[in-house]
Amino acid sequence: MFSPADPSHQKRTARLLGLVSALLIGLNLRPAVTSVAATLIEAQRMLDLSGVEMTVLATLPVIAFGLTAPLGPWLTRRFSVSRVLLWSMCALAAALVIRVLWLPLLLPGTFLAGAAIMAAGTLLPQYLKSLNASGLWVGLCSMTFGLGAALGAAFVSPIYAASGYRIDVAWGVWALPAAVAAASLLLGVLRARTAGGGRGESRAKIVFTSNSVGTIALLTLVFGVQALLYFAVTAWMPLLLTDRGLDTAQTGWLLAWFSIAGFIPTLLTPVIARQRSILLWFGPGLGVAIAAGMLWLLLAPADQVVWAVGGLGAVQSAAFGLSISLIVTMSSNPSTVGVVSAFGQGAGYALAGAGSLGIGLLHTLTGSWVPSFLVMAALGLVLSLVTAVAIRRHGVDLVGNPAVAVTTR
Repeated sequence: MFSPADPSHQKRTARLLGLVSALLIGLNLRPAVTSVAATLIEAQRMLDLSGVEMTVLATLPVIAFGLTAPLGPWLTRRFSVSRVLLWSMCALAAALVIRVLWLPLLLPGTFLAGAAIMAAGTLLPQYLKSLNASGLWVGLCSMTFGLGAALGAAFVSPIYAASGYRIDVAWGVWALPAAVAAASLLLGVLRARTAGGGRGESRAKIVFTSNSVGTIALLTLVFGVQALLYFAVTAWMPLLLTDRGLDTAQTGWLLAWFSIAGFIPTLLTPVIARQRSILLWFGPGLGVAIAAGMLWLLLAPADQVVWAVGGLGAVQSAAFGLSISLIVTMSSNPSTVGVVSAFGQGAGYALAGAGSLGIGLLHTLTGSWVPSFLVMAALGLVLSLVTAVAIRRHGVDLVGNPAVAVTTR
């Protein structure tokens, strides 16, 4: 038997609390985006937004992701990862309230929310690595991204209607789960301090080599292309479906279904990714499946839209789970994960923001969704190619040996 004061018991409790906090963080990294996408038409009408302003609002969080990517890793050089994650969740909660208080604060608040999400998302793989999270926990954490996206898309319209059609309430309510995540992290920081940890990670010297730079570049492309496709679909699919005659409630639930369909694939992909014999064909196959899904959604008759949305959601969520898993498994220690994640997600989200904006502008210029979806289908094939190359590379250790074998079992 052991007592609650037993140091080993305290460390196990602190680790479990850290893993739960990671799930809560993941849950908060998408509702700020999908809740806006699902009610974009209502927001444009109620807030009198121009077409350009609506496009900027839809893509600003992703643009903020790219511009603020170095923030999280820079802070962790001075403070512990858990503390920076705590501050990120507090900033997210504040931003989601700020942006609905006064119309001129809408875009600055949205940018701040994107910066907070970026800091948390960049550090989450490093946090999981420091907790020695298994493939199952990485999968669970990745799955919460989709769960949060589904909750934001599915419930924003009912909240909007129940609040008397107040867009500020429908968007501002998502500050509450961010506050819950912050509270969990605060408890975890205090618990880790009691257990003798939480005093900050060592500041390891980072050394780059040509091999490590090449691998990081490939992982950045994998993450960036899949993120571009994900955010382009979540931003513009509701408008595509609206153009086909669906109402706001229907498009909101289909956007939620897009995320729900990805729950199981996101959970299983990090586990599958550790089996190299399967990964060699499964990874590139996801890009091909995404390309096919884009064409199916574009051409699907009304009775197939639900299946097209679900199929595309499943493979895109799996691609996200794979990209996160590769960042974790191809990095040998938490310090390396932090750097790889910062580069991969930072440059990746910059690519995603610019690409998603470009997809929307292409539709505006042509007046048709066909060119936009053909471009996204082509990018699915690009994702297949870069994934095939990336998974054949050695992993990286930026602290010790710069080229190490990847552990897949």
